[in-house]
Amino acid sequence: MARRESIQLLALLAGFAVAGYAAIRLLAGNPVAIGAWFVGSAVVHDLVLFPLYAGLDAVLVLLLRRYPALACVGGVRWLNYLRVPAVVSGLLLLVWSPLILQLPTAFHAASGLSDQPFFRHWLAVTVVLFGLSAATLTARIATKPEDAA
Repeated sequence: MARRESIQLLALLAGFAVAGYAAIRLLAGNPVAIGAWFVGSAVVHDLVLFPLYAGLDAVLVLLLRRYPALACVGGVRWLNYLRVPAVVSGLLLLVWSPLILQLPTAFHAASGLSDQPFFRHWLAVTVVLFGLSAATLTARIATKPEDAA
């Protein structure tokens, strides 16, 4: 057991080291603008995005409670198989939205790369995420014992 705890401690320390390095590099630029960005992001998330996605999820849960026959497919609840890829895809869209939506950015000047493939790449990742989730749900339905339904 001590070996496992030592590995966990090393992983935690490595994570702190990487986070500290990133913080030092980040704050070497313009700390006031970065602080304003973090505060603005927290405010936008808490006042706009969270009520939006929490409300949408609550409506979906209420609908599934009202119509329980729709809540299961092959005896397996499917809602989390929709939630996970939707959240990951939404986070990717949120983080990379200026490039995905091809808004004016300094990306090309800073990297020398084109911003053209971002929408297609995000769309491909989204399709793969939902496809993996559907395959996982299908495998779960196929391996579910008949008496557990």
